[in-house]
Amino acid sequence: MVRGLSDLGWTDGRNLRMDVRYGSGDIDRIRTLAKELVDLGPDAILASSTPATAAFQRLTRTLPIVFVTVADPIGPGFAASLPRPGANITGFTNIEASMGGKWLELLTEISPGLKRVAIMFNPDTAPDGGSYFRSAIEEGARSLNVEAVLTPVRSDTEIESAMDVLGRGPVSGVIATADSFMIVRRGTIISQAARHKIPVVYSAAVSVREGGLISYGPDQADNFRRSASYVDRILRGAKPEELPVQQPVKFQIALNAKTARTLGLTVPASILVRADEVIE
Repeated sequence: MVRGLSDLGWTDGRNLRMDVRYGSGDIDRIRTLAKELVDLGPDAILASSTPATAAFQRLTRTLPIVFVTVADPIGPGFAASLPRPGANITGFTNIEASMGGKWLELLTEISPGLKRVAIMFNPDTAPDGGSYFRSAIEEGARSLNVEAVLTPVRSDTEIESAMDVLGRGPVSGVIATADSFMIVRRGTIISQAARHKIPVVYSAAVSVREGGLISYGPDQADNFRRSASYVDRILRGAKPEELPVQQPVKFQIALNAKTARTLGLTVPASILVRADEVIE
């Protein structure tokens, strides 16, 4: 986003002041930091997750807010509709509910012997409390004869316990759903997946670069670059209600071939030819 703003003529410290806070997927911390930023009275706010956007919405109905990495802006009331947001919030969605079925397909394709899949999410930070992707995953699970198990987690300890249970049961896999908490805690998921030999599909390529097995999702860097255009337009006088919510245009599959070998998986050619990034 910083590069995108620079390309549009905005430079931090010259004609723009940027105040940045990082909530680490912690709801209480996110709310505290959101208040800090709203109290500064900024000309525009960039919110990088559903919990962050919700925190800002509770505090202001006048300051312009641009969200990024929000799956469902309609459900929590951020926008009345995609073409006409209708209030002080607009932005860029990062994923659709149907993505849940695609994650399951990819996971069973790379690990065809799966009997059970855990839908892992944090109810406090996941879209719609964790239900957003549920229908698509459960529908896919029925057609593939795989048991889908809801696995809510709120801490590293709960992730470790869930992985331990999965590792001792039937051949299992995990869908680490698109959720700010899951992204922040990706290191724990990756290490526990390696320990228990569990294949996991992620929503973001960064998890694969750090040792995760496979991911499918939007190009987040592209979404943030695009968000700069809305911040620019707001700083020049546009109102959020005039700017339609936009959906992602770039998606990518990332594969860690080394992790696949460690798990004893043979990556099918159908995945290799579709992968945008393969880590050896």
